[in-house]
Amino acid sequence: MADLSAFPITARWPARHPDRIQLYSLPTPNGVKISILLEELGLPYEPHRIDIMKNETWTPEFLSLNPNGKIPAIIDPDGPGGQPIGLFESGAILLYLADKTGRFVPADPAGRWEAIQWVFFQMAAIGPMFGQVGFFNKFAGKDYPDKRPLERYVGESRRLLGVLEARLEGPDWLAGKDYGIADIATLGWVRNLITFYDARDLVAYDTLKNVPTWLDRCLARPAVQRGLTLPAAG
Repeated sequence: MADLSAFPITARWPARHPDRIQLYSLPTPNGVKISILLEELGLPYEPHRIDIMKNETWTPEFLSLNPNGKIPAIIDPDGPGGQPIGLFESGAILLYLADKTGRFVPADPAGRWEAIQWVFFQMAAIGPMFGQVGFFNKFAGKDYPDKRPLERYVGESRRLLGVLEARLEGPDWLAGKDYGIADIATLGWVRNLITFYDARDLVAYDTLKNVPTWLDRCLARPAVQRGLTLPAAG
């Protein structure tokens, strides 16, 4: 039986199954990256729903695992050398789990870096820009009299969708011929942009061909559908 007592977060969100990966998350575009990959891998894990609307990521227990106060985060009881390891940042967790299992990332170095660069593209560009569209189009920012910020982020999001559109002219998946962590990193953000953020028309999504087809391929995967709902509401 793994001993996770060194991780203060387990005092607030106790591990009923300490030998399983502990996932601390919420079904947001960043959070679902990890639940989708865990579902794809079939690894045993225990999900803990972290309510960001109640500021649970800013509690001392959560901050002890992720000092940046964001979901997702994990504890793997069987980390390097068989010792427990805690991790935060969704991109880092994707790479860790892919490397741990040898799945959903190419084994050859060139293919591996091809995948990693598209994960970083999502982390550095897709996520921040699409998130700003959501803020200025749906949330508090929509009430700002100055519409230039919304216009700026909509324009940049259209450009980034164009990058994805060009990339997917030929290959079925972002890293080439195989579905993997680059697709998992990106699919939730594209889906959110055109649904939850109500920006489908703003970013002219229906003028695209390759991105919608790619997103449909992603969403057709049973593990993706399961991962999009986890951790489930209690």
